[in-house]
Amino acid sequence: MNYMRRILSVFAGSIFITFVSFGQFEPKQLKSEDFENIKISLGGDFALQYQLLKHHAEAELIPLGTGFNLPTANLNTSALLAPGISVVLETYLSSRHHNETWVKGGYITIDELPFLKSEGIDRIMDYLTLRVGDMEINYGDAHFRRSDNGNVINNPFVGNYIMDAFSTQVGFEALYRNKDWFLMGAVSNGSLKPALTGYSPADSTYVTYDTHKELAFYWKTGFDKQFNDYFRLRLSLSGYHCPDNHSGSLYNSERAGSRYYFVMNKVSYSPNDVDVTKNHTSGNYGPGTTKKGNSIMANFFTRYHGFEVFATYENFKGTSPADVESKFSQYAVEGLYRFGKEQQFYTGLRYNAVKSDIGEDQSVNRIQIAAGWFLIKQIILKLEYVKQNYMDFATYGSDNAGFDGVMFEAAISF
Repeated sequence: MNYMRRILSVFAGSIFITFVSFGQFEPKQLKSEDFENIKISLGGDFALQYQLLKHHAEAELIPLGTGFNLPTANLNTSALLAPGISVVLETYLSSRHHNETWVKGGYITIDELPFLKSEGIDRIMDYLTLRVGDMEINYGDAHFRRSDNGNVINNPFVGNYIMDAFSTQVGFEALYRNKDWFLMGAVSNGSLKPALTGYSPADSTYVTYDTHKELAFYWKTGFDKQFNDYFRLRLSLSGYHCPDNHSGSLYNSERAGSRYYFVMNKVSYSPNDVDVTKNHTSGNYGPGTTKKGNSIMANFFTRYHGFEVFATYENFKGTSPADVESKFSQYAVEGLYRFGKEQQFYTGLRYNAVKSDIGEDQSVNRIQIAAGWFLIKQIILKLEYVKQNYMDFATYGSDNAGFDGVMFEAAISF
């Protein structure tokens, strides 16, 4: 009973406020000196948008009103279990795709292996971080700067990339860091939703899925150096390779949903036209669910005083579950300037374009102009103008299709 009281006391006393700057990528290693006893930390994220968008196409689109979007919230629980060993549980309390509470993922991070009591292992772990569980996979650097349901504090804009490489999968990652260089290798089940057996109602047949035959492999290497208090440079190259999977989900795992509600939804005179859970990826464009896929992403990040640049190039080649081949390429570049006594204000511009070989080379491009204000480090207000264009989409009737307008967003992360 006394032990439980101490644990509860630590839990109550260790709720803390966290803030991650725009330049944060992989977390630093935990060291043995960081551990005194078991510590449980509780945090949360809450975001709300006000949408003033309009869309157009030759095809008939549903009418768009203006107003508040569905509020979204996250609950984050973490625990320091032993020297260099921590665990995280991430929960979506409310999201566009799932209005009810559900678990995003849970994983353990190992920076030390004190239970092995080996000096040789300890020296290896000075450079190595292991992560295992059902987690947001560390493919590319763009996922560090995206909005994740209620957690939007790291994204200076309101919307994410058009082709959004984000997935939670059951996997194992090994990250090696030595001074300014890093190298990671990883393996996962390749899919958002693990399954043992599938059923086809079309021909009344069952099919078995074997995880060891559907594995995905991904990696990352790069250079990251803080030259002084004012200048940082990071370069990275990542790859994701899935030879065969019944439901490859690198580009089809956004269960939280797009920030641009109902844009480009065609009229079908069905309640689904205005159901936020049925159209949760509105404004996105990419390969979707895949059977086979090879992706490469290159990222560049630099910050000098208040100026910041982040750039991405990504290439995908693979097949759909119906064995239809496709190729997609994406590039994005954004520039920010942060100012104020504590750099609590910023303004920024992002250009993002995606092209595929579907039809006669379909393409989508988007420009985002944003301004933001950190009232305190845990509260942010954003204003964004967005304009997106669709080219060679027969479903919209012509090249004169797209949406534009203004988004307001307010968020708290603690």
